[in-house]
Amino acid sequence: MKPLTVRQVTWRALRARRRDLAGLGGWSLVEAFPALLAGLLVARAVDDGFLAGRLVDGLAWLGVLAVAVLVGAAATGRTYRSLGAVVEPFRDEVAAQVVRGALRDATRAGGRPDSAAMTRLTHQMEIVRDTFAGLLMVTRGFLFSAGAALLGLLALAPVAAALAAAPLVAGLVVFLAALPAMVTHQRAYVRAGERLGQSAATALAGHRDVLACGAQARVASEVEQRVSAQAAAERTLARMAVIRSLSLGIGGWSPLVVLLVAAPWLVDRGMTAGAILGALIYVSTGLQPALHTLVQGLGGGGLRYAVTLENILRVYPHLPPSAGETPGPRPSTGPVGGLPAAEVRGLTFRYGPNARPVLRNFSLTLADGEHLAVVGPSGAGKSTLAALLAGLVPPQEGTVQLAGTPVADVAPAVLARLRVLLPQEAYVFTGTLADNLRYLRPDADDDTLEVALDALGARPLATRLGGLDAPVVPALLSAGERQLVAAVRAWLAPAPLVLLDEATCHLDPAREATVEAAFARRPGSLVVIAHRISSALRAGRVLVLDGDVPVEGTHEQLLDRSATYRALVGCWDEPMTPSRTVERQG
Repeated sequence: MKPLTVRQVTWRALRARRRDLAGLGGWSLVEAFPALLAGLLVARAVDDGFLAGRLVDGLAWLGVLAVAVLVGAAATGRTYRSLGAVVEPFRDEVAAQVVRGALRDATRAGGRPDSAAMTRLTHQMEIVRDTFAGLLMVTRGFLFSAGAALLGLLALAPVAAALAAAPLVAGLVVFLAALPAMVTHQRAYVRAGERLGQSAATALAGHRDVLACGAQARVASEVEQRVSAQAAAERTLARMAVIRSLSLGIGGWSPLVVLLVAAPWLVDRGMTAGAILGALIYVSTGLQPALHTLVQGLGGGGLRYAVTLENILRVYPHLPPSAGETPGPRPSTGPVGGLPAAEVRGLTFRYGPNARPVLRNFSLTLADGEHLAVVGPSGAGKSTLAALLAGLVPPQEGTVQLAGTPVADVAPAVLARLRVLLPQEAYVFTGTLADNLRYLRPDADDDTLEVALDALGARPLATRLGGLDAPVVPALLSAGERQLVAAVRAWLAPAPLVLLDEATCHLDPAREATVEAAFARRPGSLVVIAHRISSALRAGRVLVLDGDVPVEGTHEQLLDRSATYRALVGCWDEPMTPSRTVERQG
């Protein structure tokens, strides 16, 4: 999908809120009444009132102007309400996409957490919000205020309107011609700030290694270079203020000078003193402030908005969500045409280019509905195999397919519908118990949750917490209780393949047996990274990882074929039944 541009994102955001924009435009029109009437009313007050010796008439015309100012002030408050209705939803959409993009990149195969994501979500996101609001305000302010002033000036004296409009247009041309250079320097400033944030985060995260290696001076020098680069970019950006001042001088102050110089000529052509004063008011209180606001707004906040949003789009290119990613076809949650639940072919994986492979030319087929236990000594590659099957890390060689779908070719959202992985450290978030259980199946009703609690033996925990609507505080749960909540959540997930990576290690043997039995009865396939002999005994097939030649079979077969398995069984601290003890010794 082709990434969206800043212009497209902004236009879509405005189109999506046409009604709110119409309200903003309507109140802006009312707000512009003083700019439209100021010069005309002052001219009448001077010519028909004060210079004619009619003080009351002059004051009456100024009173009408005062009423117009009050009406405009009341409309100003309404414009900010309409502005919030446009800006806040846009900010929420972009922020949500930043979070989704950061999580997607961190959880995809080979992905890594983005250390700059927090900068985008906090500092850069607030820049987008504030500058988008400012951009709307200054643009509509210029259009309505300058337009009203020009219309009033045209009605008062067409010649004066022409004299004032010419330098105004020239000033705008100078400013717009310099905008591309301003954008370039603003972009350099934002990128320098982001590189500084990444460099500082890396240095702080690895400060112990830095101290251990004696690399303090080198790391400090690298950070200092980033600081200097950002300072240089900011100084260059500040120098662009000269261009803004030049355009303001041409478009804002020159019309005043032109009208003052041309005043005798205008009087000779029949223009009254009140009309000249009114023309000067239109320029000084209408055109000049509108141009000043536009130039400062676009040259400051507008540039920050364009470059900051461009930077976010560069990393997370599909915004807004309503026009973003088009989800791929929803995979089946069951077997398709007899396809295996998982199929691994020629898999090789190593941590580092020169490291010994954890898995070498490894192949495995997991039939639909099969229950597999994976055992082996520490470091043999059990958790690595689970991560490869889940698509969290890519293999250097070989392929991994789930239900016939290569995990390397699908998005994380698709993988989430194919498999669910439970790691050893269970994650439970602050919220209700029902919120935690519905995390992978939002459409589950309360009855479904109750069935899951009973199936996995979690009813006592739910009762102790206070039921489905009870708040859950993760810090107040034990490690085993967190694992039990996560297990119920995974049991409810629609994914046909479940991977338990020592996900029940903090449960007692009886509760662990209940949990594994529930997953074994669940439709689909089950892979258990075992830490107790009972997990291997319950599995239909056992895979032993040890060295370059993995061994598969049932418990009884492996006792005869695998010295590693016999050693592991002897080291497990779980008591054996007498019959199993005889088999093991035999």
